[in-house]
Amino acid sequence: MASLPGIGKKTALRLVLNLLKRNEDQVNQFSQAFTQLKNNVHYCKQCNNLSDEALCNICLDHKRDHSLLCIVEDVRDVMAIENTQQFRGMYHVLGGIISPMDGIGPSELSIDLLLNRLQNSEIKETILALPATMEGDTTNFYLYRKLQPFQVKITNISRGVSIGGELEYTDEITLGRSILSRTLFEQNLSR
Repeated sequence: MASLPGIGKKTALRLVLNLLKRNEDQVNQFSQAFTQLKNNVHYCKQCNNLSDEALCNICLDHKRDHSLLCIVEDVRDVMAIENTQQFRGMYHVLGGIISPMDGIGPSELSIDLLLNRLQNSEIKETILALPATMEGDTTNFYLYRKLQPFQVKITNISRGVSIGGELEYTDEITLGRSILSRTLFEQNLSR
């Protein structure tokens, strides 16, 4: 249990002791839920979001703006932006950000899937919604260079999100305003 992210030794001990107090049926149901999660939830073939089908509900929603694509680090960022109820476009989940110190390069991210998606779609604008960190900015710049040949408008979210902050911890009002007041990425290079 302690090997799970955010679970320390004391919390792990409390969880294990609680499971030991439960009856066998409850523990089996709990165990089966984890097995079903692992077997039935996978990544959307189009956007790399979590899904229990080949395509996620967002990609299948014809009421969303398919010409607007928001590029995020991971699934938690999709959830955070969706909670603002300010964005009705599509998403692309990179699965991380470029971080040489952690051994994560562009090839470890779903950038090829993104580029293939741009070749065969109606996307007119991409929003870079990555963390305001050195790694996030590095990834933004890398993506900017890769996206330029596609003749799409490239914007990034307003910096109302604090520098060094993660999207999942940003309050909904700030995150919503950042999405609505995004700027052209090119303008940020000259600052």
